[in-house]
Amino acid sequence: MSEPAGQAEAGEATVDVERVLRDGELTVEGRLTEASNATLYCRVELDGVALACVYKPVAGERPLHDFPDGTLAARELAAYAVSEAAGWHLVPRTVEREGPFGRGMCQQWIEESDLSAAVTVLADAQADEAREWCPILAVRLSDGSDGVLAHHDGPALRRIAVFDAIVNNADRKGGHLLPLADGRVLGIDHGLTFHTEDKLRTLLWGFADRALTEDERAELTRLREDADLAEHLSALLAPDELKAFHDRIGALLADGVLPGPDGRMRPVPWPPI
Repeated sequence: MSEPAGQAEAGEATVDVERVLRDGELTVEGRLTEASNATLYCRVELDGVALACVYKPVAGERPLHDFPDGTLAARELAAYAVSEAAGWHLVPRTVEREGPFGRGMCQQWIEESDLSAAVTVLADAQADEAREWCPILAVRLSDGSDGVLAHHDGPALRRIAVFDAIVNNADRKGGHLLPLADGRVLGIDHGLTFHTEDKLRTLLWGFADRALTEDERAELTRLREDADLAEHLSALLAPDELKAFHDRIGALLADGVLPGPDGRMRPVPWPPI
């Protein structure tokens, strides 16, 4: 299991990031204009500790035809809860709180991230240097040359692929991956998760049809039987969504392999990065 992504050092003391996010004074400093829903860059301060964070108010959510209105923040909170219950720590610290624009999700901002450690474009998918990468899509580059969009073939991204399969992530773009300097990879933007229908759309199809490891099976079994997690999720998801979550874990354990893109109308989100 990895270490939590949400602890920060302040001098000699370890900062309780969740407490700062939940109880600190929240000040909006800007807006991420490329986001389809209101996504505000903020500073939150408590007891002399200041952190950068993202605040997504429910009031700023754009209605979607296939997800109930006003539920995206709760889905982000549910994704964080699953990641923490599993001990995977894949999602930056995330809390529910009131802010300047009402109730919403507040998540620790991760400053240092290098997407090239997780996603790249290969000029030649058969070259020796391509062995550590999983080819996904043929692409045409800005100079008119051809390339192959690929993701890294490693345990950090595989863990996210398992996570996405059980939370039913409909929007795993490359830009929603945050590779850290220590080799871990975090995931963000989990508003389009936990639908009752199979909506898995991801860039990480390189792990398709690979057999679950014994550790993965044990982790998934523990999640399915976690009564505390189920109680927590019941306050964030509809009853049929919670049942679908447990059913997905059961199906994944029964299949014994990670799901693949075959038969899916739109297996990769657009844009993929």
